[in-house]
Amino acid sequence: MPTYRDEVVVLRTHKLGEADRILTMLSRRHGKIRAVAKGVRRTSSRFGARLEPFMVADVQLYEGRSLDVVQQAESLASYGAQIAVHYDRYTAAHAMVETADRLNEAESTPQQYLLLVGGLRTLAQGVHASRSVLDSYLLRAMALSGWAPGLGDCARCGRAGPHDWFVAQLGGTVCNDCAPAGSARLRPETGDLLRALIAGEWDAVDAASGPATASASGLVAAYAQWHLERGIRSLSLMESTR
Repeated sequence: MPTYRDEVVVLRTHKLGEADRILTMLSRRHGKIRAVAKGVRRTSSRFGARLEPFMVADVQLYEGRSLDVVQQAESLASYGAQIAVHYDRYTAAHAMVETADRLNEAESTPQQYLLLVGGLRTLAQGVHASRSVLDSYLLRAMALSGWAPGLGDCARCGRAGPHDWFVAQLGGTVCNDCAPAGSARLRPETGDLLRALIAGEWDAVDAASGPATASASGLVAAYAQWHLERGIRSLSLMESTR
């Protein structure tokens, strides 16, 4: 059977039998991969610790009928230990890999891989608030998938902005005439923060007030989940870290 190599981020694992695991991975060149790591749960396994969630590895696989099989794995980056000891980092990382797993196969591009690796690295370093790292990742992941939120002109009619309302279902900020009843009001500081999050302007993100950060997080969560067409379970765990 043909073999191939790629760089991967382990998104999630499931037990299989007494000693094996099924891995779901986001790769740099082959999109999402589901593969079996045989014997990986045995204490004598040569690469068990290299194939845990949040790990980045160089793997060799061979193609199977339904699942590929991991033959070799070399660690490229071990973010799991630094993430797991901090609850806020751990829950943010779970929300990030869950989002990456929810992306359609056509959206699992090299750019999505690099974005996820960069987000996990930043979480592990702890230089920015975990929720802000997550919010920035979600906005950028949506943008790479073709769902960048409109944060200037009205997302519905195109009227020049900035505008005071944010509606996830309509694609971002909208004018007074287009805003449905019950729309979320977008205060100027929150709008500035959303633009900083998607642009990676971390000085502005870190300087944002608590209310603006909380408001932006709520809007980002609603926007991402609307476009993924299902909830991100790990986001509910992030609420307790605020």
